Amino acid sequence: MSNPTNPLLQNPELPQFSEIKPAHVQPAIQQLIETNEKNIDDLLQQLADVTWDSLIATSDEWDDVLSKAWSPVSHMNSVVNSDELRDAYNACLPLLSEYSTKLGQNQTLFQAYKALSESEQFASLDTAQKQVVSNALRDFHLSGVDLPEEKKQRFSELKKQLSELTSKFSENVLDATHAWSKLISDVSELAGVPESALGLMKQQAEQAGEEGYRLTLDIPVYLPVMTYCENQALRKEMYTAYATKASDQGPNAGEYDNTSIMYDVLKCRKELAQLLGFNSYAERSLATKMAENTDQVVEFLFDLAEKSKPVAEKELEELKTFAKENFGVEEMNPWDVGFYGEKLKHARYEISQEQLRPYFPFPKVVSGMFELVQRLYGITVVEITEFDRWHDQVHFYEIQKEGEAIARFYLDPYARAKKRGGAWMDECRVRRLRQDGSLQLPVAYLVCNFTPPVGDQPALLTHDEVTTLFHEFGHGLHHMLTQINYSAVSGINGVAWDAVELPSQFMENFCWEEEVLDFISGHFETGEPLPKSLLEKMLAAKNFQSGMQMVRQLEFSLFDFILHRDFDENTDILNILNEVREKVAVIVPPEWHRFPHSFSHIFAGGYAAGYYSYKWAEVLSADAFSRFEEEGLFNAEVGHSFLNNILEKGGSSEPMALFVAFRGRKPTVDALLRHSGITA
Repeated sequence: MSNPTNPLLQNPELPQFSEIKPAHVQPAIQQLIETNEKNIDDLLQQLADVTWDSLIATSDEWDDVLSKAWSPVSHMNSVVNSDELRDAYNACLPLLSEYSTKLGQNQTLFQAYKALSESEQFASLDTAQKQVVSNALRDFHLSGVDLPEEKKQRFSELKKQLSELTSKFSENVLDATHAWSKLISDVSELAGVPESALGLMKQQAEQAGEEGYRLTLDIPVYLPVMTYCENQALRKEMYTAYATKASDQGPNAGEYDNTSIMYDVLKCRKELAQLLGFNSYAERSLATKMAENTDQVVEFLFDLAEKSKPVAEKELEELKTFAKENFGVEEMNPWDVGFYGEKLKHARYEISQEQLRPYFPFPKVVSGMFELVQRLYGITVVEITEFDRWHDQVHFYEIQKEGEAIARFYLDPYARAKKRGGAWMDECRVRRLRQDGSLQLPVAYLVCNFTPPVGDQPALLTHDEVTTLFHEFGHGLHHMLTQINYSAVSGINGVAWDAVELPSQFMENFCWEEEVLDFISGHFETGEPLPKSLLEKMLAAKNFQSGMQMVRQLEFSLFDFILHRDFDENTDILNILNEVREKVAVIVPPEWHRFPHSFSHIFAGGYAAGYYSYKWAEVLSADAFSRFEEEGLFNAEVGHSFLNNILEKGGSSEPMALFVAFRGRKPTVDALLRHSGITA
C-alpha cells in the first residue's frame, strides 16, 4: 500500500507535516477508501466464524490507516490554512462522508456485529470490548441501517450535504475574521490599551508592511481593546465588526454571510433525525449522551438560570451604578460592559489580568503544569526537540511513566494568520493494540491562540489563558492516559459528549489553588513567585460577575438546544435567541447583533444540541474536584482514583458508573454553585 511519493500513504508512526502537500490529499484519501471498501467486502464474503479478532480487530487496522492519513490533513487545514489545502480538504469531505455512511448502512457488516453480540464468545469479552460491540450496534441504527433503500440513499445525501455545509460555515467565519482590520497611526487613539497588546498590534502592522498599530478581530487583539481602550467609538466599531462576523450586517455585510447555511444545516439535521424515527435533532443528539431526554436537559438549564439570574441582575445593577457615579455613564452599551466591568473589578479588588501577565511566562506555566500531573498521576513530561512540525511555533512532548513512553503530544500555542481561532484538543493517533501484538501509543494535538512572544521577552499569559491551557491539557490527558486498547473506546472515543468536558474542566480548578500557583507562576524577569497580595486579590475577584457569566453560557446552551428541539420550516433563528434571552439574559445586545452566524461550536463543530454539555460536565468536574478539596490536593490515593476510574477508562464504561466509582455517589450541583460563588 505504501507509495514512495505520497507521505499520506506511508502509514508513518508520526505525520510528516513538512512533506504533505495539497496535491497529496485527495489521491491518498481516495485510494485508502477504495482499499478499505474492497477489504471489507472480501472479509465479509470469507467470514465463516465471527469472532472479535476476525471481525473487529481486522477491520480496525484498515480504519486506523485511513484516520492516520486524514488526521494531519484536517489538522493543517485548521492551523496553516491555505486556498490549495482548503480545496483539497473540501474535496475529501463528501468522499469520507459517503464512506462512513456506507459502512454504517452495510447490512452484512451489521449482521456480523449482531452475530458476535449473540455468540458464545461475547460473554468472555472484557467490559471495553462489550462496549465497542454495543456502541457499534447503536451506531448502525443511528446510521440508518434499518431504513428501506430509498431512505438510506436520502440519509447518505443529507450526511454529505451536512459535511459540506458545516465546512463552509467554518470557512466563512475564518475569512470574515481576517477580512476586517484597521490601521491606527496615532497611538493616543489606543489610550488605556496595555503595552503587551500594543506590542502585538505593532508587530502585526510590521508583518503586514505597515506603519502603526494593526487591529484585527483575533482574540489577543480584540479583548484588550474591549477591556481597556478608553476610546468608546473604537470599542463600538470593533464590537460591531466582531458581533456581525459572517452575517448580513456590519462592515462586511453579506460577504461571508452564514444565514442560509444555518437554515440549511438545521433542515438537514431535522430531516436526518426524522428519518431515524426521532421527533427532533435534539432527541437524536441525546441518543449518545448521558442525559435521558430533552425535558431533563431544558429543566437542568432553567434550574441553573433560576438560581443564577437574580445574582446576575444584581451584578449588572452594581456595574451601572458604579459607571454612573464614577464616570457619568447614563447608558450602559454592550461595548461598554467589559470596559467598565474591568474598572469596577480594579476599583474593588485592585487587580487586572494585565497585572498578572508578567507572572505567567509561557515556559514557566507549561513546566509547572507538567509538575502538577507528575504529582497527581506519577507521570513525567519530556520535551522532544527533533521532530517534524507544521510551523516553527510548535512544541512536541513525550509522556513517560516509570521511564517508559506512554503518549506524545504537539502544542501549538499562539495566534497567527491562517489559523482558526479558539482552543482545542484533537487526536493525531489513538491508543490501540495492533494485530501483530504491538501497542500504538496515543498522540494528541493541543491548540491555543495566545498572544505570541513580542520582541525578546517570552509569551506572557493572562490567568484566563492559563486556565484555557489547563483545560485543553485536561482533554489531552483523557486521550493520552487511557489504558484501553481498542480504538473505538480508547481515550476520548466513545465517551458520551456531555461527559467529555469532565477531565478538561476538572483541570481548570487547579489554576486557582495557592499550592499550585506556587509552581506554575514566576515573574518573567526576576522569577519571583506571584506575591501573596496579588494572589489574595485574584482569589477575591475569582467570582466577579460569575452570575453574568453563568447566564451567558446558559443563553448559548438553551438557544442551541431549543433551536434543535423546535426547529421547523417556520422557525426564525433570531426569534428563538430573543425568546431565550427574555428568560435568562441580563444584557440584551442590539438588534443587529448576529451571534449565531459565528457560533461554530453548533453549526460547524460537534456541539449541535450538545452545547449544554459544558454546564452538565461542569457539575461533574466541580463535584469531582471537591473530593480533592476534602482529602488533599496532592493526595496520591485520590489522584490515582481519578486516573484509574476516569482518565484511564476512556469510553469503556458508562460515564455515570465511572463517576460513581470515583466519587462514591452520584453528582450534585452544589459544588458548582459554590465554586461559582452563586451560593455561599
